[in-house]
Amino acid sequence: MKIFSNHSGKECYKKPSTYTDAVFYLITWFLLCRVLMINISEEMSTEDVEEIKFLFGNTLSREKVKKSKSFLDVIVELEKLDLVSPERVDIVGKCLLDIGRVDLVKKVNCYKMSAGPSAEPLAQRQSCQAAEIKQSQPAHIARVNMVVPVHKEAACGSPMERYNLNTNPRGVCVIIDCVGNGGEMLEQTFKALHFNVSLYLFLTSDLILLSLREILRPTENHIGDAFVCCIISRGSTHRLLGTDEYGGGFAIDCIRNLFTGDACPMLAGKPKLFFIQRYNVVESNLNYVAESVEVDGFNRQPASGSIPKEADIFWSHCWTDERQLLQRKHHSVYLKALTDALHDAQRRKLNLVDVQMRVNGAIFEHNRRNPGAAYSIDVKHTLRKNLYLD
Repeated sequence: MKIFSNHSGKECYKKPSTYTDAVFYLITWFLLCRVLMINISEEMSTEDVEEIKFLFGNTLSREKVKKSKSFLDVIVELEKLDLVSPERVDIVGKCLLDIGRVDLVKKVNCYKMSAGPSAEPLAQRQSCQAAEIKQSQPAHIARVNMVVPVHKEAACGSPMERYNLNTNPRGVCVIIDCVGNGGEMLEQTFKALHFNVSLYLFLTSDLILLSLREILRPTENHIGDAFVCCIISRGSTHRLLGTDEYGGGFAIDCIRNLFTGDACPMLAGKPKLFFIQRYNVVESNLNYVAESVEVDGFNRQPASGSIPKEADIFWSHCWTDERQLLQRKHHSVYLKALTDALHDAQRRKLNLVDVQMRVNGAIFEHNRRNPGAAYSIDVKHTLRKNLYLD
């Protein structure tokens, strides 16, 4: 059986013309599929495997799910049901999307493209700009909305360029803790990551915006190669309150809009990271007037050949019920998972997207064990390169 290259330069397997070729073709295809599944299994954390097992809870028997200790074990059981085979891997790509492992979906796509031109890669379903992946999951799974950019990769497996973080300090990190819980933990974490950290406690909504506007007033030499903003506050679906007891606070999107490429040219082309922990209040209790604010800039089209003003943003917004603040010794599961994952990433040289996947896994596990105290999360990013904080 011969191998040829298609018009894109990728190797494809020629369809067999004899019985011997057919046997060799099937064996080769099977081995390629098995190698793919083994590679995916090796890159999965325990939390990832638990999410996969949950997704197939209605497909596999409880006994089979319990016995499965790895992703590969789950795949073997699905193969027995003829749901997964060398020519049938769409279900694998879908479940990986459902748990937010977009990096592993790329491996499935590469396999499908090498298997033959008829396979439609999942990645090709994304638009030329950031494509929004909306996942519908059971209530206790960390619900994730993720905007994922289409990276400039010449071919499957080509390494992405990485952001340069060469300044010392690496950049500015602003932490605003309006509930008195989690701010110091974040401060220690980002200092260890070599950021110039400013911690603000118990600010009103007006002071939050004022502080964010003032923080970047110094000369460009003090900005560094990255910007981080962490806010811990009460709020509603689209608004943050700070310490305000009355009024409507401000729109959450205002935070991001302050640091887009056009609003803050000194940060253009540099990664801008936002981590928001919101404690949800009843929205009917809020009283506010609609503002003229640009919302969700991730969806707008950039000019041809230019860097979109919303580029290089990583947005991680988690929320849970404000009643959790009344619990003794409360700490945010999200912030604890985030700081742990960042410390681990520094040691193991993981990129920021991998950090977020670990956070998602920790939230999933917490929600599974504590369905009455669940967290939800909204993750979006328009990063054009890999970001390492090691």
